[in-house]
Amino acid sequence: MAIKEAVVRARVDEKLKKESETILRRLGLSSTEAIRMFLTQITIHQGLPFAVSLQTEPNEDLLLPRAKRQAALDSLYDD
Repeated sequence: MAIKEAVVRARVDEKLKKESETILRRLGLSSTEAIRMFLTQITIHQGLPFAVSLQTEPNEDLLLPRAKRQAALDSLYDD
C-alpha cells in the first residue's frame, strides 16, 4: 500500500459529523476510510459517484418524514 502523504481537512457541522460517524461505526468504517472510499469513487467515475443537478421544482422527498427519507436512501444501496 502506498504511503499516505496528503492530508484532507474539512469543517462540517458537529451534528452532521456525529451522526455520520455513528452510521460509519455501524458499518465498521472510520471517517477517514469513508472519505478515502469517496475519493476513490470520484477517480473511478471521473466525477461524483451520484447525480448532481439543480432542482427547478421543490423536492417533495425532503418533505417526507425522516424515516421515509432514510428508507429511500437505503433503497439506493440494495443490490
